[in-house]
Amino acid sequence: MFHRVAVNYPVKNQGLTYSVPLGLELSVGDMVDVPLGRRKELGCILETNVAAPEGVATKDIFQKREDYPSVRSEDLKLYQWMADYYHYGLGQLIADCLPATKKRPRPLKPIQGEGLPPEHQATAVQRNVIDAIAAQGPSFSKHLIHGVTGSGKTLIFLELVRRTLAQGKSALYLLPEINLTPQFVKTFSAHVNVEVMTFHSEVTASEKYLIWKEAAESDKPRLYIGVRSAVFLPIAHLGFVIVDEEHDGSFKQDDRCAYNARDVAIKKAQLANCPIVLGSATPAMEMWHHFNSQVPKTFYHPLRERVTDASLPEIVLVDTKNPANKPKPNPSESVWPLHETTVAALKDALANGEQALVFINRLGFANYIQCRACGHQFNCKNCSTTLRFFKNKNQLSCQHCEYHEPMPPGCPKCGNLTLLQKGFGTERVQEELKRLLPQASIERFDRDEIRTFQALQDKLEAFHCGKIDILVGTQMLSKGHNFKRVKRVVILGVDNQLNMPDFRASEKIWQTVVQVAGRAGRYSHDGKVYVQTANPESQLFEMIRSQSFDGFYESEMTIRKLCECPPFYRLAALYFSGRFQDKVIGHVTGDVEPMLRGLRTQHFPNVQILGPRPALIEKRANQYTWTVLLKSQDINQLHNMLRSFQMNWNGISGISLKVDVDPQHLS
Repeated sequence: MFHRVAVNYPVKNQGLTYSVPLGLELSVGDMVDVPLGRRKELGCILETNVAAPEGVATKDIFQKREDYPSVRSEDLKLYQWMADYYHYGLGQLIADCLPATKKRPRPLKPIQGEGLPPEHQATAVQRNVIDAIAAQGPSFSKHLIHGVTGSGKTLIFLELVRRTLAQGKSALYLLPEINLTPQFVKTFSAHVNVEVMTFHSEVTASEKYLIWKEAAESDKPRLYIGVRSAVFLPIAHLGFVIVDEEHDGSFKQDDRCAYNARDVAIKKAQLANCPIVLGSATPAMEMWHHFNSQVPKTFYHPLRERVTDASLPEIVLVDTKNPANKPKPNPSESVWPLHETTVAALKDALANGEQALVFINRLGFANYIQCRACGHQFNCKNCSTTLRFFKNKNQLSCQHCEYHEPMPPGCPKCGNLTLLQKGFGTERVQEELKRLLPQASIERFDRDEIRTFQALQDKLEAFHCGKIDILVGTQMLSKGHNFKRVKRVVILGVDNQLNMPDFRASEKIWQTVVQVAGRAGRYSHDGKVYVQTANPESQLFEMIRSQSFDGFYESEMTIRKLCECPPFYRLAALYFSGRFQDKVIGHVTGDVEPMLRGLRTQHFPNVQILGPRPALIEKRANQYTWTVLLKSQDINQLHNMLRSFQMNWNGISGISLKVDVDPQHLS
C-alpha cells in the first residue's frame, strides 16, 4: 500500500509517495514522520492507496504523529490553495503553520466572557448595516464596512459575533498588530458569554498548542481573537470571520510563504461557507475597487459619519517651509523638528487638561550620523544602509539586522570631533517636547521602548488613566485605539514617504494620516490634527484636509489605470538572494532573465517583465538581493508563467528564490 505525502522541504511538488508498513492505519490529513534522504521530516497524508511509482524504490512511513490533530479536509484545501496561489511548497507550508508540539503542556486558561449587554445601542445607520449583513444568511458572502474613524464599526462587529455565537458557532476576529489585542479582548469579553481565546506572538508555545487542539477538537462555540497567524486555527463550526483594519500591511507576511492573511481569511470563509466582514476607515485600493465592482456575493457598506455626538477632527496643514522652523544655532531658541504652531497646540491641550498624541514613524534620535569635516557616514557592516543613532543607549544600530556599535567620540576617518545628527525619530521628538513642556508627562510608544506584551499593556493603561499627558509613537499608535481624552494629534515626517519609489506611496500616506488623525476627538466636536508638511499645496494633502470620503480613491484609480498598476494589473515579484554579489548578478542576468523572456515570447505574451534590478536595499544581513517584477492583466498567464519558471529553473548552490504574489512593498 502506498500513500502520497506532502513533506516539509522547500520544493514545490505534488507530494512524495511512501509505502505503508503493515498495521499502520492512516487517513488523509494525518501527520506522519517520513524519511527524506538521511533525515526524518514531518509530512501530511494527501492521498491514500495510490499506485506504486514505476522504477523507483520507496521508503516506509515511520509513524503517525499522535501529538498533532489531523488536518481537516477544509484546512487541507486552504493549504493547497495557498501553496498553489503563492507558489510555495505544500509540505513546508503545513509545517510552518502548525504549532510546536508539547509533551506536557500547561493547562489552558481562556478568558471567560461576561455576557453583558452592549454599553451603547446601535444607531439606525449601524442597524441597517447589521441587518444587511445578517440578511445574506449563514452561507458565504463578503462584506466591506468602509467607515470613517469613530463610525462604530466595532459595535457592528460585536453584534454580528454575538448572533453567531448564539447559533452555536465560533467566530474568528483578526487584528493587524498585537498592540490592539488588549483593547479588543476587553471589549468583546465583556459582551459575549463564551470563552475568548487570544492567539499572537506573546502567547506561549504551550498555550498555542492547546488552543490549536481545542479549536480542532471542541464543539463549543468560542471567539478567537488574534493576529495574522490566527487565520490558520482549525476552528470547528466556524460561523463568522472578521478582518479589522484590512488595509494594514502587517497582514502580509514577508518571509517564508508571502501570504496576505486578509486574502487567506476570505478563502477560509469560502471553504467554511460562512460570511466574512472586512473593516477599515481607509480600505486598500484593491478592496475598494473590488467591493465597488458589483461582484456576486460582495457587498459594500459605507459609514460616512461618526456615531454619538462626535464629529471628525479638523485637519490643519502646517507649512514647514517657513525659515522660522529651521534648526537655530542656539538650541534653546529652536523648536525643530516641531513647529511653533504645533507646540502652541500641545500647550493648549495641556492647559485644558487634555491628552495628545505625536506621531513620527521613525525610531531613534537621528536617522544617521555624518562627519562635518569629511562627510563620512556610519554604515552597517552587514547591510547597504546607514546606522541610526539611539541617544539613550549611546549607540548606532541597524534597522535591518542586529548590528550595532557604540557612538564614537569623533570621526574614525579624519578624527574630527564634530559629528552631525541628521534627521529625527521618536527619541528626538520626546526629548524636545520634554524641554519645551517640562511640566508634562511625555512617554514613547514604539518597539524600541516597548519590548514585551506586559510593557505594552502597562503603557496603554497608564495613558488611559491619565498618568501620561503626551504619547510620542510610531505606527503602533496609528490604528484602532480609542483614547477618550485625546483631542490634539500632531503628525510629523510624512513628506519622506512622498518620495518613495512605490506606486502605493500616496495610498500609504493617505492611510497613515487618516488613521492617526482618527485618534483625535472621538468623543467631542473640537478635535484637531496638525500635519507638518513642506508640501501643503499637494492634491493629496488637500484631500486629507477636506476629509473626502471617496475622492482620494476615485483620483488614485485614474492614476493606477494610466500606470497599469493594481488593481487593474496583477503583480508578482521574484527575489534572488545570496552572499556573493557577483554570483547573484551573474545568475539573474545570465540565466533567469533569458529564461523569463523566452517563456514570455513563446507562451505568455501578456506578461510584462520589469528588471532585473537590485533591491532597494541591495545588501541586507549579508545577503545581496536582486529582483524581477512580473505584471499582467491576465491572472492565469501570470500564475502559469510562475509555475513554468519554477519547473524549469535550475537553482544554483548559494542562491535562494522567494516568490511574492501581490507584493505590498516593492523592495
